[in-house]
Amino acid sequence: MSENGNRPLDVLETSVGESVTIQLKDGERYEGELVGYDQHMNLVVEEDEDTTIIRGDNVVTIRP
Repeated sequence: MSENGNRPLDVLETSVGESVTIQLKDGERYEGELVGYDQHMNLVVEEDEDTTIIRGDNVVTIRP
């Protein structure tokens, strides 16, 4: 599938600590450093001093 692995969680694992762009169902975008995730693909993203937790079922795309 990709050099990052064959599963979506593999891509997330290799993206922790990296800059990502996340698009949500409502069209909103978040950019920042991926600092964590869980098995439901809930994401923790930091940008500057702000930390955002994004519920996984709202995510459409994640671009490392």
